[in-house]
Amino acid sequence: MTSKPAVYEFNAAIVREPARSVVNGLRADDRGNPTYDGVKAEHAAYVATMRAAGVEVTALPALEAFPDSIFVEDPALVFPEGAILLRPGAETRVRETVEIAPTLKAMFGTVVDLPTPGYADGGDVLTTPRSVMIGLSARTDRAGAEGLIASLDRLGRKGEIVQTPEGVLHFKSDCSLLDGETMLSTKRLARSGVFKGFREVLIPEGEEPAANALRVNDVVMVGADYPRTIAMLDKLGYQVVALKTTEIGKIDAGLSCMSLRWHRGQRL
Repeated sequence: MTSKPAVYEFNAAIVREPARSVVNGLRADDRGNPTYDGVKAEHAAYVATMRAAGVEVTALPALEAFPDSIFVEDPALVFPEGAILLRPGAETRVRETVEIAPTLKAMFGTVVDLPTPGYADGGDVLTTPRSVMIGLSARTDRAGAEGLIASLDRLGRKGEIVQTPEGVLHFKSDCSLLDGETMLSTKRLARSGVFKGFREVLIPEGEEPAANALRVNDVVMVGADYPRTIAMLDKLGYQVVALKTTEIGKIDAGLSCMSLRWHRGQRL
């Protein structure tokens, strides 16, 4: 009998190519528009790293009508047991769910719709070995979080509602899973006690966006603009791959949001 894969072990992923309209993506803090070529290069390096880590990546075509559609993790969630179609909290992104639904229905035997009312973004959802954490934020309200708990229950998974720090876009903007027992977190999120029972590795002051790292199999992807975080994780023994996130960072994005990842068994 084979053992169950760890929650950071993946062999399948879905990404979406950036549209030229990505330069008009949503942002809370306007630091200027990203360049299309810059986003495309960062996305290509990300996909190459995923494939090098042993993941079979399905790349969907760009959607010009949806500037933020490169961030496929927000309109849906995927697990080995099935997929959940979400309802993004930004009005301009709601129909991204309709666009990705046919792909998920073709690839998963079970696809669950988030019940109404309420909204939820995948960027607020962190899967751990203990539960699926759902952070309340400007993009995920309590009704959406409670609906998501019900949807997760249909897949045999336990959800729990937590709080995203004030002024932070998504829960995972401030944290990521490094391994089955360890969280990478900003100090402001760690102070809430949300990761009680986990080992906590805290981001150096001034490098808070580095908290949105991504563990995929044996590697931890980290934004290349955060050298102190990279050095810290390297010293702790993690196999770090530094990736440029300068352009996508201008539209409030990080590494986790550019893919939907799961471990595909013999049958879903």
